Amino acid sequence: MPFIGPTGELKTKPTQHSVKELRSLGLQPDVIVCRSDRPIGRNLKEKISLLCDVPISGVITAPDAESIYEVPMILRKEGLDEELARHLGIDSEPDLTEWTALVDRIREATDPVSIAVVGKYVNLRDAYLSVMEALKHGGFAHGAAVDITWAASDDLGGHATEEVLAGADGILIPGGFGVRGVEGKIAAVRYARERGVPFLGICLGLQCAVVEFARNVCGLEGANSSEFDPLTPHPVIDLLPEQKNVTDMGATMRLGAQACHIEPGTLAAMAYGEDVVYERHRHRFEVNPAYHETLTGCGLVISGSSQKGRLAEIVELPDHPFFIAGQFHPELRSRPTRPHPLFREFVGAAVAFRRARAAGRPVSVS
Repeated sequence: MPFIGPTGELKTKPTQHSVKELRSLGLQPDVIVCRSDRPIGRNLKEKISLLCDVPISGVITAPDAESIYEVPMILRKEGLDEELARHLGIDSEPDLTEWTALVDRIREATDPVSIAVVGKYVNLRDAYLSVMEALKHGGFAHGAAVDITWAASDDLGGHATEEVLAGADGILIPGGFGVRGVEGKIAAVRYARERGVPFLGICLGLQCAVVEFARNVCGLEGANSSEFDPLTPHPVIDLLPEQKNVTDMGATMRLGAQACHIEPGTLAAMAYGEDVVYERHRHRFEVNPAYHETLTGCGLVISGSSQKGRLAEIVELPDHPFFIAGQFHPELRSRPTRPHPLFREFVGAAVAFRRARAAGRPVSVS
């Protein structure tokens, strides 16, 4: 329902026209939900009810909300739940206690924290919608308002890395495919590792973290993923032997929920609080098992694994304020009332980092 500024009116004509079109297709609405930028008065509800042949209890106003998570509360106040229950013959009272508490936390989440998302699709941000929402979920748990800054990985490297990431309280590298922008992501990993900035890597983010560590800590010059450099002398990220002769590319992908065994006493164990977790995968290349010993010997911890330790699922750095990466996609399991453990702990670390920096306390990295 559009609001006409000069006349100060909400117009019902588009609603009437929509219902007329539905009726021409043989559909008669039982409930009409009216979107608008402001609440709809009873006089307009009565008008819509009369002209669209819907009881006034079935005319629901859905005005703009400060947060999408407030919408269920608005619709309940309008009586939509009761109207639907009546039509469907359901005799139950919805319990929105948990959701009400969530909305209260969102309203109280005013502590700002800046998270830099380093990706190659930052001009198409819907590509990272699940990551964006999971970061917000992590913020809700800490009373923090997450401010996402977008860093195009193509633009990073050299002094540009410092310029773009200097104000970030946390750095996240999400998943992706293809070589474009990978070196910029590796530069962002190095910045986070050396400066003590909280870091979370997802899928390709883990692979970039392993490549960076192999090059700059283990001294494996030219280390890379064989996906990006088939001639690399150190393919620390590679296809498994049984994948290399498969011609159907789809058959080489690891998809869906996979078991991950967590190492006790690690950051991952603290975050999850469980010995075995199940995470959703969508990737082809793995941390090369031939380099596990070299990587761990230089200080990288494989804190989550599968296939009896053959596959690295989670890696972390113990001498860093917060540095962890997963081969899977934790954002797909995050929920507003149950933020994913890695996102929850990552945002919490970013909040602590911001406060330490504001207080002038140094961040130590061994």
